[in-house]
Amino acid sequence: MRPCLRTIRSSPNRAQKNSNSGWKILSRKISANWTPDSARRNMSAVDLPKEQDLVEYRVDRLLEEANTDTRIVVLVRRDGALDTFPIWVGAAEGNAIKLALDTMITPRPMSHDLIKSFAEHLNITIQRVVIADVKSSTYYAMVHVANKGVERTIDARPSDAISLALRAPCPIYITQDVLKRRSTTNLDAWLAKLESKEIGTPEVQET
Repeated sequence: MRPCLRTIRSSPNRAQKNSNSGWKILSRKISANWTPDSARRNMSAVDLPKEQDLVEYRVDRLLEEANTDTRIVVLVRRDGALDTFPIWVGAAEGNAIKLALDTMITPRPMSHDLIKSFAEHLNITIQRVVIADVKSSTYYAMVHVANKGVERTIDARPSDAISLALRAPCPIYITQDVLKRRSTTNLDAWLAKLESKEIGTPEVQET
């Protein structure tokens, strides 16, 4: 079920006040929670994949599925080995990825640009993203970040993780376990039929 969105307009003074207040609250929370001990406690609860269990991929292209509001992000192996890994995403998520692929600069920052700016201002390094699990045909990703020598992982949708990886930039990995558990259907012929549907850069409008 998709959320209903509406435009909310605020006066400049009120918006500035809310922005400053929100920034102070966020800064306090991060300062209070981001400590080596708390980070290690959080990390110990996560079964992180080992380096030898990861295969590096890159975004090769973005395709549009006919008669649907769906985009297909096509990942290929970074080392050149023949392997195609498609991920289905929504139109908005696909457009965000396409903007990053085309290195388009929008008039105002998009959501993933804002997240990147937060990370930079707080001295947080986005190290890599990992597609780490698949459940009921849904992929799950983790964003690995580091601050002051302490690494943490953040749960994310693959589409958001890929968008961040393209903007950071940082490597994209898929675990060997996910590669083994994905569908064994040969998708090459099916993907070839979609080549003519490769989408262009979407127009960006400020509302």
